[in-house]
Amino acid sequence: MDESEEEFSDKSLNSDQEDSGIANRTRRKTPSKSDLKGANGGYSWEDEYQRSWDIVKEDEAGSLAGIVSGLVESKKKRVIKNATPFQRGIIRNLILVIDLSTSMLEKDLRPTRHSLTITNAIQFITEFFDQNPISQLGIIVMRNSLAQLVSQVSGNPQEHIDALKSMRKLEPKGDPSLQNALEMARGLLIHVPSHCTREVLIVFGSLLSLDPGNIHKTINSLIEERIRVQIIGLSAQVSVCKKICKRTNFGDENSYKVILNEHHFKDLMMEAVIPLPVNKINKSFTLVKMGFPYRISENSPSFCSCHSKLTYGGYICPNCKSKVCSLPTICPCCNLMLILSTHLARSYHHLIPLKNFEEVPASTNYETQYCYGCQRDFPFNTVTSSRYSCTECKHHFCIDCDVFIHEVIHNCPGCENK
Repeated sequence: MDESEEEFSDKSLNSDQEDSGIANRTRRKTPSKSDLKGANGGYSWEDEYQRSWDIVKEDEAGSLAGIVSGLVESKKKRVIKNATPFQRGIIRNLILVIDLSTSMLEKDLRPTRHSLTITNAIQFITEFFDQNPISQLGIIVMRNSLAQLVSQVSGNPQEHIDALKSMRKLEPKGDPSLQNALEMARGLLIHVPSHCTREVLIVFGSLLSLDPGNIHKTINSLIEERIRVQIIGLSAQVSVCKKICKRTNFGDENSYKVILNEHHFKDLMMEAVIPLPVNKINKSFTLVKMGFPYRISENSPSFCSCHSKLTYGGYICPNCKSKVCSLPTICPCCNLMLILSTHLARSYHHLIPLKNFEEVPASTNYETQYCYGCQRDFPFNTVTSSRYSCTECKHHFCIDCDVFIHEVIHNCPGCENK
């Protein structure tokens, strides 16, 4: 072995010793098991998470009844809505666009995106016409890079529900096309009168859009026609969807949202039931001529003017005396909107919403021991009072009555009793 080889071997040995020294120093700095333990006896990173068995604790009397009732009450849906009065367009014309591309076959939403979307859409249509009885709706699907009209624009919810149920057997296929769907929706809404709102709600599950042309020209045409677009994303945020919603809603980015889970998906669909506030462009609404027809019953059937079918009875238009099957609708002969007084009353709560009830703080003495709505005794709970008070009449209600009052009847029984 020559001198060069000896020098090389000495350097390698020294480097190995240095590496071993570094390794030893590193090992000496490794924390022990005692350093990894947290306050609860487990690992320290577990302290950041609050476990359900740590939340449940006994009260002063040694009972878990109060804690359990509080957990059950917290699971009940009590949505705090914005009770500020807005000028809203209660005569709505909405086009529901559903994505039926191959991305809807994903099973991240149980059982599949396609199945859950159809289920939520049926619930949405039922709630939409319950809260907006003088509005109209149509359904479009995006499939194979085309837009297909599956339900005509009408005010009959059963026709839309039947169309959605038939779509359960329709297998998602191909890619979606936002431009084709928006162009078809624009064609359906272009003849809507100025006193009605023009809206498009899109359930978009893909991350791409196969468009035949420039979609920015379509966006400009939507702005000119005063058509507002809302999009619910099922996968992730897409830049073109954000741009469509922002430009058609006058810079408001809240019209485009991406779901977090199945429950959040349903909540976003139900948020679209509430009419949008009137913007600065179409706020100059004029008086709308409506007809309040009277109902007739016939011994022999006669043809209706809306479906050309033989029916026993119906409603007579006060303007042209033609017969229609159901209300609300637009008379096919004179184009007069035909409604009942109850339809107009059910739409009125959107303009002046009921104020939210305030939670009563827990105390030992209360003015009443039973709910003003259902007349049931309030449960004994030392953690929460389980009471919600109206800000006007000061009556106390339980959580079930609070939800029912704000989501169904939209009137406080205590205030109406005065």
